[in-house]
Amino acid sequence: MLRYKIVPVTPFEQNCSLLWCDVSRKAAVVDPGGDVERIVAAIDQLGVVVEKILLTHGHIDHAGGTAELARHLAVPVEGPEQEERFWIDALPQQSKMFGFPQVETFAPDRWLVDGDTVTVGQETLEVLHCPGHTPGHVVFFSPSARLAVVGDVLFAGSIGRTDFPRGNHADLVNSIRSKLWPLGNDVSFIPGHGPMSTFGEERDSNPYVGDYA
Repeated sequence: MLRYKIVPVTPFEQNCSLLWCDVSRKAAVVDPGGDVERIVAAIDQLGVVVEKILLTHGHIDHAGGTAELARHLAVPVEGPEQEERFWIDALPQQSKMFGFPQVETFAPDRWLVDGDTVTVGQETLEVLHCPGHTPGHVVFFSPSARLAVVGDVLFAGSIGRTDFPRGNHADLVNSIRSKLWPLGNDVSFIPGHGPMSTFGEERDSNPYVGDYA
């Protein structure tokens, strides 16, 4: 079974997620935006062995700690989709813009595309390309756990911003309705910020992409 723990990081309280397979105790860190020592402490507390870093997109609060953590753990980075390259290359500029400590850029070991899969121990996650908030944003979905890690695509009661460079509101709404809703109302999701919800709850009440919006 896939397990998870949310570790809020950065002044933006971004939901860095630790995912692990409870059989193998192998784990992945999703979106290590910063506060690397806090993430490492959570890994140590859980007693899991991290085998990779997964990224939903290249904004600094999601990717800012990647280079440091990958070096510390000696693990590869998988994701996001390669349209995020310009955001990752701009991480040093993003750190200045948002008042973050200076961070390093990096090159993912594996760019992901829609339909790919990634593994966490014995668990397999599906990769969905969900552009709109950013052009190369991806979502990770576990069919067995009925869990999705959606980054900044969808929130409880809201959706991601589209006023950043290469954001697109129509693409974002289409990503949610055509890629996420078909996964099932029972799917719980970890957003990039704020509390968890389910796709069913958002279809019922989300004022931006709900069925009655």
